[in-house]
Amino acid sequence: MLGLTDARRRAAQCGIPEAIAELSIFRIALHQPSVAMALNGLLEALLWTGDLDARLRELIIMRIGWVTGSVYEWTQHWRLARMLDVSERDLLAVRDWQNANHFGDAERAVLAATDETLRDGTISDGTWAVCRDALQADPGLLVELVAAIGNWRLFSALLRSLDVPLEDGVDEWPPDGVRPS
Repeated sequence: MLGLTDARRRAAQCGIPEAIAELSIFRIALHQPSVAMALNGLLEALLWTGDLDARLRELIIMRIGWVTGSVYEWTQHWRLARMLDVSERDLLAVRDWQNANHFGDAERAVLAATDETLRDGTISDGTWAVCRDALQADPGLLVELVAAIGNWRLFSALLRSLDVPLEDGVDEWPPDGVRPS
């Protein structure tokens, strides 16, 4: 991992915000500035300025973090989702969303799409139909849905393969330390 000073310097040269450069994932990604810039661009498009409902997006990310066993993804997005007022109940329910009776059609649709993409690399026709209905057939949201699933699957692979550590003082697998089996 790059030291903070070097990470900030490289980030400034690439137009990446200093706060992003301080994250462990970017302190590693900035070893290859063009990759770090691309990752930051994806976050800009999907996390900061995307049109997909933030709650749905965070449920997708948390599901990916859980299924792939990405402690960094789960832990970072636990904090972000809670700042966005996504309930602990909803976040914990992504562990076994099929048995979470409180989720509505939209949540169930995007979580099914997430699981199918992780398992099969694609979303089935039936799940697509449900997603179209849940997202009111907005083609832009459907594109963003697939991009979000793909992006955070990519991040999970990077985080796990590069063994990205949590930032200092951050407890893993909030809120209860339970991790996927």
